[in-house]
Amino acid sequence: MRTRLRRLVVTAAALLTATTALPAATAQSGPSQASQASQQHPSHGGLSAVIRYTEYGIPHIVAKDYANLGFGSGWAQAADQVCVLADGFVTLRGDRSRWFGPDAETDFSLSDASDNLSSDLYFRGVRDNGTVKRLIAQPAPLGPSRAVKDLMNGWAAGYNAWLKQNRVKDPACAGAAWVRPVTGVDVATRAYALAVLGGQGGLVDAITAAQPPAASTTAAKSALPDAADAAKGARELFDLSDMGSNAVAFNGSTTANGRGLLLGNPHYPWKGGRRFWQSQQTIPGELNVAGGSLLGSPTISIGYNANVAWSHTVATGVPLSLHQLKLDPADPTTYLVDGKPERMTRRSVTVAVKDGAPVTRTQWWTRYGPVVLSPGGDLPLPWTTTTAFALNDPNAANMRFYDTSLGFSKARGTADVLNSLDQHQGIPWVNTVAADSSGHSLFAQSQVLPRVTNELAAACSTPLGKVLYPAAGVAVLDGSRADCAIGDDPDAVAPGIFGPSRMPTLKDTPYVENSNDSAWLTNLDKPITGYERIFGPVRTAASPRTRGAVADVAALAAKGGLTVADLQRQQFANRSTSGALAAADAARACAALPGGTATGSTGTAVDVSQACGVLASWDRTMNSDSRGALLFDRFWRKLLGAVPSAQRWKVPFSAADPVGTPNTLNTDAPGFTRALADAVTELRAAGIPLNAKLGEHQYVVRKGQRLPVGGGTESLGVWNKIEPVWDTASGGYRDNAFGSSHIQAVGWDDSRCPVARTLLTYSQSSNPNSPHFADQTRLFSAEKWVRARFCEKDILSSPALRVIRVRG
Repeated sequence: MRTRLRRLVVTAAALLTATTALPAATAQSGPSQASQASQQHPSHGGLSAVIRYTEYGIPHIVAKDYANLGFGSGWAQAADQVCVLADGFVTLRGDRSRWFGPDAETDFSLSDASDNLSSDLYFRGVRDNGTVKRLIAQPAPLGPSRAVKDLMNGWAAGYNAWLKQNRVKDPACAGAAWVRPVTGVDVATRAYALAVLGGQGGLVDAITAAQPPAASTTAAKSALPDAADAAKGARELFDLSDMGSNAVAFNGSTTANGRGLLLGNPHYPWKGGRRFWQSQQTIPGELNVAGGSLLGSPTISIGYNANVAWSHTVATGVPLSLHQLKLDPADPTTYLVDGKPERMTRRSVTVAVKDGAPVTRTQWWTRYGPVVLSPGGDLPLPWTTTTAFALNDPNAANMRFYDTSLGFSKARGTADVLNSLDQHQGIPWVNTVAADSSGHSLFAQSQVLPRVTNELAAACSTPLGKVLYPAAGVAVLDGSRADCAIGDDPDAVAPGIFGPSRMPTLKDTPYVENSNDSAWLTNLDKPITGYERIFGPVRTAASPRTRGAVADVAALAAKGGLTVADLQRQQFANRSTSGALAAADAARACAALPGGTATGSTGTAVDVSQACGVLASWDRTMNSDSRGALLFDRFWRKLLGAVPSAQRWKVPFSAADPVGTPNTLNTDAPGFTRALADAVTELRAAGIPLNAKLGEHQYVVRKGQRLPVGGGTESLGVWNKIEPVWDTASGGYRDNAFGSSHIQAVGWDDSRCPVARTLLTYSQSSNPNSPHFADQTRLFSAEKWVRARFCEKDILSSPALRVIRVRG
């Protein structure tokens, strides 16, 4: 190990300490570049880094310290994603209305704001208030470490250097005046925006629209919603439905060589600012890590090193709480706490508008956070003359994610991963799953959540809170009582959040798995219980994807002798849990229909007889060559809308059998035959045969080429999740909105080089003129992988090796 590390340090250092000064971004090609690059000499003044590109445009960035590493990362990200990044920085500055007009939609990457004006009012308010600057100025661990500050400032310098040294060729922003240099604060603001996505960022419209009622307004009593409607409305408060994930870690007792294995499969948007971007980051003797970074991030978000691999899954913890205010009858901008008046803080925000006068709006803030207005739907949050609601988002004080990730990057095992979680406590809305080369496994739901215990919720919930907290984990606390303030844990790094000792955690079991349900079913043999409701439910029905994933993973662990190849097969097995549960029942009921007909939504009788055989013979997978998959997909989507969940199955959910129940499709439900008839009608109207291969009608188009895509939507319960966009005119699913993104299957062998296979489903670059715009998407279509190059010998032997040294 020491010899290998010494070789790595010597080889990488040679790239940084050679003698010939070169112009910025000098490039060389071919396998002999290592010796040629060793003659290059970094500038004595500004920042610099060496970037070695291998297949599929994956950069391996080598630098002497964190500032220079950040520089190389910013430069390389700009080269691949300048327009997406620049668009995001326009958002973070609160300038979208200035450049694109106030009424246009955002891409929802950095908040849920419905239009540019709402987005600008929020982010301009954050900027004007100096929120991020104050967070950065805090000493670590509350604020970022020196290393992370250097990474952020270096990233900004690298991005700016690329802009200065290159002409933008991506048609999305070529020649655009809004593509501008950035600062380290801008980079930190991007981290802030990602941290609050589940809180303030998901309620931007509710914050910017909240205005006090007119003095003449009469407070109306609203009836409490029922629990189901309340849960639905509450989930809208932290809607991260365009993200999900699967991750599984196996410990050494299940593997062929006694070392750990990890499969990470995050489901993120395919377009916009929440894409992943692949790289390897190396500081000789200090850091060596590879994986995927969320765009604009200077650290690896999900990845692996020589000793450990980790991934994240979107968690069930609720990263916010609400506080119901009792208002002064004489002034709706004054609220009472223990009978004493407190005036709300008024923040006036002005936004520049394209072709129009600037817009000024007022936001109202309390000791708990901003006042919010009902976002619509089923959750009433009115601002009347007697009551209002304030939002508490503890992640609005969280600038600790990058330090947490950097700790993972330097970890030597899962114990170090857990130590980083405990020390920094910077993960906003995801779980962590990890495995290491010594054979350990780890699951931790270490989230930044408001410290709402079940005891506090019982004592302090308002009538609305008494409905919402049990149903959805959303606390609505009595803001008029000081004794209902959120408390502190002694082991928490910040006030008002849970400490590590309360986090659901499971270590060293044969497997740990999560597919976005609660921590309860992390391991079927060792269910996790005893955590507060705000972390998620227990003993409740799991999603089809969780049910299928846990069944698959438990079977793999029981089989044993696992290798990375088993992880690869699991990723593309494309089994549909819903299909396995319902297709046979649907086919039998279909075959029993009198005359082979069913009545559709229009009241027309439809011949569905052919559909019966197609469903019966379908292989229950969402493979590209599967016949019957598309018919079941369209039928199932319509059935979910036509038949309430309580009527969908004959055998109900049982906590004693969470994987096997509910089951047995209720084909007697009135909506069953209608859904079948409508699906058949839809496909025939689009000219699609009922037994068509899925890939002929589920595809993406890249550079004019159709690329068939396997996998399936959330409701189908497929590990390889995709959310394709239905377009009848194009004959099926023509594009994918989000789903499998940066996939990694990682293990280790005796060589101490990680055995890693990766895939970035949408490829490295958003620029259609880039050779790396669709190359990995073609691999995804073919269900092939990239053999990762981590160790020096593998990087230097790449036939695609291209070395450049970049500097400011």
